[in-house]
Order: sequence, then C-alpha cells, then structure tokens
Amino acid sequence: MKFQDVFKKSFLEGFSSMDISAGRIMAALVVTCILALYIFIIYRVMTRKSFYSKSFNVALAALSVITAAIILAMQSNLVISLGMVGALSIVRFRTAIKDPMDLVFLFWSISIGIICGAGLYEVAVLTSLVVTMLILLLENLPVSRAPMMLVVNLSQVDGEEELMDLVREYSRTLRVKSRNISNGKMDLVMEVRVKKEAELAKAVSELAKVEAAALLSHDGEVTF
Repeated sequence: MKFQDVFKKSFLEGFSSMDISAGRIMAALVVTCILALYIFIIYRVMTRKSFYSKSFNVALAALSVITAAIILAMQSNLVISLGMVGALSIVRFRTAIKDPMDLVFLFWSISIGIICGAGLYEVAVLTSLVVTMLILLLENLPVSRAPMMLVVNLSQVDGEEELMDLVREYSRTLRVKSRNISNGKMDLVMEVRVKKEAELAKAVSELAKVEAAALLSHDGEVTF
C-alpha cells in the first residue's frame, strides 16, 4: 500500500468517525430556535418600515435553524460537508436587499446558526445581546434631523422671490432642488429644515401667487 493511500485512508477515517449525539443535536437546535425567536421579536420591534414584511422576518428565524442543521451535518461527515459546499455554490439569490438593516439582520441570523451549530452557545447568546445593545445605542444617538421637501406650484414665475423670502423666515437652510417652468407657471422643489412645519405650510399656501403647496418628509440621507 502506498503512502498516499495510507494518508487518504487515515484522513477520511478521521473525519468520518466524528459522532454527534442526539443530545448535542437537540441542544443546538433548541438554543438556535430560542435565539431565532429572539431575532424575530427584535426585528419586529425595531423595524421602522412603513410596510413590515412578516415573510422576511419568518425567513430570518428559519434561516438560523437551517444553518445550524447544515453545520451539524458538515461536522458529522467529510463527504457530506463537501457535498454541501458543492450544492450551496450553485444557489443564486436574486432578492434585492434595499434596507441596510435587513442585511444586518440577515447576517446576524446566519451567524447565530453557524455559532450554535458549532456548539458555542455562550458566544451566540453574548453576540445577540451585544448586537441588540449596539443597534439600540446607535438608533437613539442624537443626530441632525432629516430635511423636509417643500413642493410649491406658483401661478407666476415672478412669485419665486416673495416665496423665498417667506421660507427663509421659517427655515435656517434652503436649497432649491428643482425648478420646472411651463406656460408662465413654475413648480419648485426645495429642501428646508424647519421646526414649525404647520405654520410654514399655512403661510406659503396663503401667498397670492401660490396655487398649491406641500411639505413632505423623506427617508434620504441627512445632509450636515
């Protein structure tokens, strides 16, 4: 028997002889399920979306359990682990993640599955607590308020100067984002920072050359 055969046999036997008891499997899956439920609740409480996606939240919880099961299977046998790598390498996910926080929760869920599958339950629990405290801390940090968007329809183009003077009385910053002129009329879109929102909207709408006015909030980046 050649040296390569001896090495190959001992290498394969070393991995294939790893036995995972039923107790360890149950412990890993139970801890994973508890932490997956914790992630489910945290995502539901902390999400600030207008449209909450329950299916995505359920997928987060299920993903932890599935990942833990894969890690357990990969530890039990080398052949299974190689098969898992080959099978997962051809999977393509085409769902776009638009919110960065969704990506954070997605990696959090996968990481919990990997850590629990490896049997490091203390690390999984501490990681979940630290991530939760970090998100809460950063979410509650005082930052500059996001600007508002003021949309005004003027019946005459020469009414812009009067409008600007009025807006400057209420807003410390004023940036014109768009001017659209058509048939002697003008549509203005401005970025403003204002505390008395209702008073500004009322004052703008009372101008003689203003046909319509709207003050909108947006979820864009805050400009410092």
